[in-house]
Amino acid sequence: MSTAEVTRTFDVAKVKADFPLLQRELKGGPIHYLDSAASSQKPQVVIDAMTTYYETINANVHRGVYEIAEAATNALEASRVRVGRFIGAPNPETEVIFSKNATESLNLVARSWGGANLGPGDAVLLTQLEHHANIVPWFQLQAEKGFEIRWIPLTADAQLDLTDIDRLLDGVKLLALTAMSNVTGTLTPVRELTEKAHAAGALVCLDACQYVPHLATDVVSLGVDFAAFSGHKMLGPTGIGVLWGREALLDAMPTFLGGGGMILNVTLDGFTPAALPAKFEAGTPPVAEIIGLHAAVDYLDALGMDAVREHEVTITAYALRTLTERFGEALTIHGPAEPAARGGVLSLAMEGIHPHDLAQVLDEHAVCVRPGHHCAKPLMKVLGVGATARASFYVYNDTDDVDALADALGEAADFFSF
Repeated sequence: MSTAEVTRTFDVAKVKADFPLLQRELKGGPIHYLDSAASSQKPQVVIDAMTTYYETINANVHRGVYEIAEAATNALEASRVRVGRFIGAPNPETEVIFSKNATESLNLVARSWGGANLGPGDAVLLTQLEHHANIVPWFQLQAEKGFEIRWIPLTADAQLDLTDIDRLLDGVKLLALTAMSNVTGTLTPVRELTEKAHAAGALVCLDACQYVPHLATDVVSLGVDFAAFSGHKMLGPTGIGVLWGREALLDAMPTFLGGGGMILNVTLDGFTPAALPAKFEAGTPPVAEIIGLHAAVDYLDALGMDAVREHEVTITAYALRTLTERFGEALTIHGPAEPAARGGVLSLAMEGIHPHDLAQVLDEHAVCVRPGHHCAKPLMKVLGVGATARASFYVYNDTDDVDALADALGEAADFFSF
């Protein structure tokens, strides 16, 4: 099957040509980058946007009155609005908070909102799909505040088991869940759960790290109260994360980090925090990275997020079919069997081969996958494994990448059969 048959929405070869790293040869051939769930590659336009900032308007923001400082401030605030519109934020000027990554964003919600609103007798509801970034902050806070943590279990195919959801939500103040698993690719029923949570009197905090880069996102339609995601998983640079929250909630929350930029006034008796969004953005922000994220959002919008999703469903279906037909029961692919019910994330377990050994053999063929627990140890326990080898797809992947993965897996099977 050719790439043209797989995607009718954009030309993957042209897309791949936009990514400098993917033009390299490694081990005598092209790089087959299948680790976008960890961090995506960067198109030239993102690299150029950051370079242009450094070459032309490199200055600190929000306080300088000279020309290039004002230009840098305007570029940062334009990026805030652009990112907010990309996710359907009603008031991006005040509701989009820049952080260093989604982990910091989720910690902000836990420490600020959770610290002010949770205590003995309260409960937080998580799912067994969660990344450690949406687990550990709640455990840390639980140790101080004494609330209960509950868990939504999984079905055999790694979907959320909602059989007992009404009981689980009873008395819960916050539901914190992923929109898409970084291990199984499971797409969770966010809107359904948001409606149930709100009916039970709970707020909803969404880990959208694997969702925003791959599907058209509208936080209002999803109905969530907070959403966190990272730039580096959506073609943007590292070091920049986003927290979106409903303005009324953010406005009522106490400050998170203290220092310059987040204050209205400081005296010998105390301080008064600044208005949103500065209230939650202490210190010098990652200006170049924020500008790079703007360029990444523009790039994705030019492709069209519906086209991105269509491409990934198609390439995922091709991968599931190719690998299943070639390896049968010798290869386990965790997660939903239906491509439309999952993202382009395949966690693989080959019979008799440790995931780290598997990944090392694949690397000899320039096939880049990630072995390990993927910062989801509770989920690994539910799946009954210590680790998996994870292949994940994005806009620059095509059937050649899938075929290279299949061939390399075959080489690994042959190598370890002796």
